[in-house]
Amino acid sequence: MSKLVGLIFISFVVLLSACSSSEATVSMSLSIEDAMNIRKKSNELPLLEKSINTMEAEVNALMAQEIDVPVPRDAGGGYTHERHKKNGAAIYQAATLYQVTGDEKYADFATDLLLKYAQLYPQLGPHPQHKHQAAGKLFWQILNDAVWLVYVIQGYDQLQAVLTEDQKSIIETNLLHPYVKYLSVDSSETFNKVHNHGTWAAAAVGMTGLVLGNQDYVDIALKGSDKSGNSGFLKQIDSLFSPDGYYTEGPYYQRYALMPFVVFARALDRVQPQWEIFKYRDGVLLKAIYACINLSYNNRFFPLNDAIKDKGLDTIELVHGVDIAYALTKDPGLLAIAENQNQVIVNGDGLLVAQGIAAKQKKDFIFKSILYRDGAAGDEGGVAVLRSNNAESALVVKAAGQGMGHGHFDRLGFLYYDHGTEVISDYGAARYLNVVTKRGGIYLPENKTWAKQSIAHNTLVVDERSHFNGKLAKASETSGQVTFFSGKLNALTASEKNAYPGVTFERTMGLIHTTLLDSPLLIDIMKINSSEKHQYDLPFYYNGQLTFISGKPEIAMNRMETLGEDNGYQHLWNKGQLSVDNSTTQLTWLNGNRFYSLNTLLPSDGEVIFAELGANDPEFNLRRENALVLRQADRSDAYFVSVIESHGEYNGVKEYTLQPTSNVASLSHQMEQDASLLFVNLVGGGRIVIAKADEVDASLQHTLSVSGKTYEWQGHLAVFEEATNESE
Repeated sequence: MSKLVGLIFISFVVLLSACSSSEATVSMSLSIEDAMNIRKKSNELPLLEKSINTMEAEVNALMAQEIDVPVPRDAGGGYTHERHKKNGAAIYQAATLYQVTGDEKYADFATDLLLKYAQLYPQLGPHPQHKHQAAGKLFWQILNDAVWLVYVIQGYDQLQAVLTEDQKSIIETNLLHPYVKYLSVDSSETFNKVHNHGTWAAAAVGMTGLVLGNQDYVDIALKGSDKSGNSGFLKQIDSLFSPDGYYTEGPYYQRYALMPFVVFARALDRVQPQWEIFKYRDGVLLKAIYACINLSYNNRFFPLNDAIKDKGLDTIELVHGVDIAYALTKDPGLLAIAENQNQVIVNGDGLLVAQGIAAKQKKDFIFKSILYRDGAAGDEGGVAVLRSNNAESALVVKAAGQGMGHGHFDRLGFLYYDHGTEVISDYGAARYLNVVTKRGGIYLPENKTWAKQSIAHNTLVVDERSHFNGKLAKASETSGQVTFFSGKLNALTASEKNAYPGVTFERTMGLIHTTLLDSPLLIDIMKINSSEKHQYDLPFYYNGQLTFISGKPEIAMNRMETLGEDNGYQHLWNKGQLSVDNSTTQLTWLNGNRFYSLNTLLPSDGEVIFAELGANDPEFNLRRENALVLRQADRSDAYFVSVIESHGEYNGVKEYTLQPTSNVASLSHQMEQDASLLFVNLVGGGRIVIAKADEVDASLQHTLSVSGKTYEWQGHLAVFEEATNESE
């Protein structure tokens, strides 16, 4: 019965397509006019010429081999997986090269590939290696099948003028229509999912509809299988982006999902401009492109949630995004990003970018301190990015929603970058993408047992349990809350009251610029309230080599034990402990050619634990990373008060070291009923005072007196500088 339904479906859509094919007269990706302009002008535009040459080299290398369209058998990273990826890209690339060079060998090659796939596809069932995700046919998960069609349909679009009617009939009847059916009907659960998998599927089906002149395909892509609008492309734009353009799964998946969003939107913009898709939701897709750029440091995306840390601004998805955004806005700041990407898409948008760069119209892209709200309505917390005046330093604080299934249990966690390096890091995902020997490239077991767990992040952990006990459904019900953000002060306060029953915690962080220090000072004040006593752990995952410890730790010399038994603790070796005595504890490490000092206040029963990742790791899946874990046990209410200073220089080539010790002499913290003062006392005198009120109302006045000196300020937070320590 299912085969009969499928044949009826295909017959219907072929007929519908034939009836409406005359409507598909506008190319959705590369117009004849743009192709001719590229052909005429590419030798005058170095970036465009380089992109064409790169494309030619890749296609020519594949053309030099015998065409191979193998029966699918391998998981991600295996031969058949990679071959189908290359073939799909080659159909798109060769068709593009035909348009811009006029060389018929490229059209012939792309046509031969399409015909071979039209011969293979009807023979295929679900992929033999499918695991946890819905099965594709060419690939082990249907997501990859959708990605393949996004590329291939663009190639088919550019070949239609040279294909015979018989060739078009074979390709559409045996490949394109059955492919659409498999994505949208046979795999309707994925197709209608509000998720990046659904986005790719909707884009693939919708773009196929635009090329074939099949409005039914376009409509189900935009509004879901039943055309109700409860799913589909428009619903995904509504649900997955905040009003600021932040994508709920985080920067890494924002980058990945960006391509189907913007490529399908640009196709709609060209073929059916009546949708005005780039104005939809106050232009949120353009905002998403800018957000994707700004959620990066030193060309790499902030690795929040399930993120692979190699991905950056030069990823192909963002090349599409930047070219499209520039074509629509003519923002010269985008040209700086495009020049850094060192490639353009070979179409009309890429032509405009290459022309702008050649005409020296670019301006620096300004990376800002900014708060990106999370949630469709912007009411589910957010991610704050705080940058130093010259953008040399960046502090990222996550107080957002869970991030769906790719989210980690890391409420109020942070990352810190300085002088081009990751200083306080986030692990990202435990995964080796497309590495066959690492379980085929899937997310590894340690992604659940380690990377998602709270102790893997720079955030509070209570009683060695992860936030929400590691339960996705519970975590997805609520979000962190950003209660204060100031770009002027470069600081924020965020709170979390649901991660642990009966425990609330609030974190105030900032990159504070003062005239007393050459570099901004990272402040970190964690306030915890509970009616019951708990153990509180606050880890700092530092990159570098420890060079100074203000005390004598007890180090495990010839035997180590794990820090705990579950919730990620089983993966940490306990390398030693440092007991503290209610005074400032200072730990300094060398990262590259720069020194960093963590200065922290802990009560007399607190301790610093030196930990290293790698325990209970039989397949060596985990990277070896180091942490300083601040611990306070048997307490109800508590504070963690710390500052991190960047200082000095180490030059191994010229053999000199400058200022390897911190400028911070000590910290003290004065707490009153509704406000507190953090004193950062500097070596040689002088101090920085951070005044913080419990209330965030900007109109309220506050006064605190300490040792005969009165501090007055308005609003939640204020910074005072004292050239000398006036209380001494």
